[in-house]
Amino acid sequence: MEYFNALVDDLSNAVFFKVPVLGAQVELIVLYLAVPMLFFTFWLGFPNITQVGRAIRTLKSQPREGEAKGDVSQWAALSTALSGTIGLGNIAGVAVALTMGGPGAILWMFIISWFAMTVKMAEVTLGLKYRVFDSAGHAHGGPMYVLKAVGAARGWPKLGLALGGAYAFFALFGAIPMVQVNQSFAQVRQVTGLSNGWAYGVFLAGAVALVTLGGAAWLGEVAKRLTPLKVAVYLAGVAAILILHLGEIPSALALIWNGAWQGNAATGGAVGAFVAGMRRAVFASEAGVGSAVMAHSLARAQHPVSEGLVALLEPLLGTMIVCALGGLALVVAGTWNTGLEGIAITSAAFAKVSPWFPWLLAVVVFLFAYSTLVAWGFYGLQAWGYLFGHGPKAQWTYKILYVVALPPAAAIDLGRVVGIVDSSFFLMAIPNVIALYLCAGELRRDVRNYLANPNNLPPAGQGYRI
Repeated sequence: MEYFNALVDDLSNAVFFKVPVLGAQVELIVLYLAVPMLFFTFWLGFPNITQVGRAIRTLKSQPREGEAKGDVSQWAALSTALSGTIGLGNIAGVAVALTMGGPGAILWMFIISWFAMTVKMAEVTLGLKYRVFDSAGHAHGGPMYVLKAVGAARGWPKLGLALGGAYAFFALFGAIPMVQVNQSFAQVRQVTGLSNGWAYGVFLAGAVALVTLGGAAWLGEVAKRLTPLKVAVYLAGVAAILILHLGEIPSALALIWNGAWQGNAATGGAVGAFVAGMRRAVFASEAGVGSAVMAHSLARAQHPVSEGLVALLEPLLGTMIVCALGGLALVVAGTWNTGLEGIAITSAAFAKVSPWFPWLLAVVVFLFAYSTLVAWGFYGLQAWGYLFGHGPKAQWTYKILYVVALPPAAAIDLGRVVGIVDSSFFLMAIPNVIALYLCAGELRRDVRNYLANPNNLPPAGQGYRI
């Protein structure tokens, strides 16, 4: 066991190796993800400014069933991706950013997420372009398929297979649901007094199984209904906090603005605010990790770029709006500098509205955790299918293993399991970002061609079968 613990510690230290940036220590993996955000924003001509309106119009005019190949609507695919992205990190992560970098971190989180929009667009466009279809006509996609296809096309089939296999392997571990289950139970226990973690875990496992065992169509239907609900409930709580502290909003905004450029010594000044905001924006948006590609690959999209435009909205909705408003609420409530940590900061802010408001937060936490578990169960299934095949036996094996893994997570001390999960999650970014850079030329060409003439591109992922 000591050898295992040491191995996990070494893995975590390697993945989250820190380098000095402007006098502060920043994880190298964060910089690895932040750089393509800047590069592709410039490379693709700032679509995060110019194409937001077109992205919204694409959702409004999305193909109906039979008009394009795919398993779910574009709205359902976006909702599924948001289910995986908007999780507990969007609640507790904002609180962590405030603790680390002060109010100024909120502004930097907002700015970095704006750049993250372009990376989402880029990776999803590639995912749709290189998705595959099985014998039953079901779509499968993700960075592993992009790497496999691009490697073969460039004359590096073995390298493409190796990088694709590495991504799928890391995704299997990155999709382990233990953290979400454990954290959601902690909040439920705080407000209800429930002490039986196994009972909670079994209940959650049953709820997840209802969707996971039902397949992609069920996932899309649940996601497009649950995602707006969970966001609406959370933002309703945030709105109540802001209304209660309406007169303090101007001073809070000034505190956020000044903190971004000046900061204070306790939180590392402006550099500390920048580093904290960048770190949490990268973590919360998952841009560059490639996970959302697997959800968007299901979409009934006529062209790869059209689904890329839809994905453009994901960081806008999930991070820039949800996280920014949540951060503002914590600043006006004044709970961010009270010595509390993580989700306890958010819970204290909700309690200022009413003693029963932490119950509302518990509902939100459950919804966020549940939707994330369902989405990441699907991501893990895609990775499993790439490695072991998409046959019924292989799929059912993974689904059963995934559901069975849920109950223990609520009752055990995660310890170094968290280190394995977190490390694997960010290791997914290494091959995915490589794919983005390898395809930078064709990405820009495809985007420009589509924007000039939306009807002049090959259909999205049609004709590549497994």
